[in-house]
Amino acid sequence: MPLPPRRYARLAAILVASAFGALTHAFAAGPARDAEVRQAVDEAVEPIIAQYGLPGMAVALTIDGQRHFIMYGLASKDPRAPVTRETLFELGSISKTFTATLAAYAEIEGRLKLTDSVSRHVPELQGSALDEVRLLDLATHTTGGFPLQLPGTVKDHKQLIAYYRAWKPTFAPGTYRSYANPSIGLLGIATARALNASFKSLAERLFADLGLERTYIDVPAAEMKSYAWGYSRDGRPVRVSQALLADEAYGVKSNAVDMIRFLEVHMGIWSAPEKLARSLRATRFGYFRSGELTQDLIWEQYPYPVSLDGFIAGNTMNQKAHPATAIDPPLAPSDDVIVNKTGSTLGFGAYVAFVPGRKIGIVMLANKAYPNEARVKAAHQVLTRLTE
Repeated sequence: MPLPPRRYARLAAILVASAFGALTHAFAAGPARDAEVRQAVDEAVEPIIAQYGLPGMAVALTIDGQRHFIMYGLASKDPRAPVTRETLFELGSISKTFTATLAAYAEIEGRLKLTDSVSRHVPELQGSALDEVRLLDLATHTTGGFPLQLPGTVKDHKQLIAYYRAWKPTFAPGTYRSYANPSIGLLGIATARALNASFKSLAERLFADLGLERTYIDVPAAEMKSYAWGYSRDGRPVRVSQALLADEAYGVKSNAVDMIRFLEVHMGIWSAPEKLARSLRATRFGYFRSGELTQDLIWEQYPYPVSLDGFIAGNTMNQKAHPATAIDPPLAPSDDVIVNKTGSTLGFGAYVAFVPGRKIGIVMLANKAYPNEARVKAAHQVLTRLTE
């Protein structure tokens, strides 16, 4: 996968910004707009911080090329360290959007087709139920019934393959949406096989090509001082463990600066290499409707403006299986939608959403997990106010 190194990606970003000088200037928002955004975010976020006892949160918004960063609280209680825009948070399942991007890239490269069976790319699974499951089903949670988490008894690769071989779907593939880490983890394995590289190396090169300078699977020693501590429900400091499928499903760490850039690249505010730009767009095709949401490749979308009730309903579906209806042909990416993704680990709660046609996006990174409903409600309140 011929992606340039981080320094080259950063230089390319600077050159693009220079070519569009107004864009560079726009990133320095005026005081009045800053105050308006700050008030909108404070009114939505401060009650959540108080209600759920969140130690800290980093919020970033991009509005027509203008960036706004609002920081709250502590990245670490002991020693005490404030949240800054550089603080690294665990993204949880937002990590899955990078896995989907790599799968889309592999398809553009001709290394796989999303309509391929899983076992075509993971031959150890031939003769199992995964002969009938497509890579597309893995990327849209429509495999037929993987559980949310990989069983704790699965400790190594040999046991993982045995688990997949023994798995039996509850529903016919492509008929129910059942949100699951084992499915996206398997997509990451298949994609890495197709691209003939380790998943971690592919992810690192992807981050570089996106211009994400401080986004990691493994946080380097020099960056540990910026890595927030997450806090469990009982207040214990925790960080994500390096379990099987963590890299592919929930293991990415990033900060507010990089994540708001990620949304800006999706919206075309920053450019990306041609194949990568096509890959990002490919992740936002709608393949299934389930309940209130349209399921893209990991991303979830809704018509915009979206009612708060419908938005919450779609973002609280992940604990149960729900009927899914295929969209044929798939729904092409649209400007008039809101695209979003939640993510959690034991000590972190993250959320991202963007409206391509309005060139507006929001990132919310917290070092304690809290309900998806609260994240969505706060983001909906902020975005509605700022797009009225």
